[in-house]
Amino acid sequence: MMKEITLTAIFEPAEEGGFIGYIAELPGANTQGETLEECRENLAEAVEMILDANRDLANQKLATHSNVTREQVTLRVA
Repeated sequence: MMKEITLTAIFEPAEEGGFIGYIAELPGANTQGETLEECRENLAEAVEMILDANRDLANQKLATHSNVTREQVTLRVA
């Protein structure tokens, strides 16, 4: 099931042209694009890739732990 979370995307014009974008709440989620729309699309993909990679790493680390509790968390932010 698809969940939603709201994050803060920051976009700035790049000195060499185009745009750079990053997510304020997620260090490492940054990208660039020739247009603002391309930058938005690239940033969404970067966030997905980071979350997928972190999930995979956690699953690998916990694969040998039988005494852990896993729960989904829904975040509510103001």
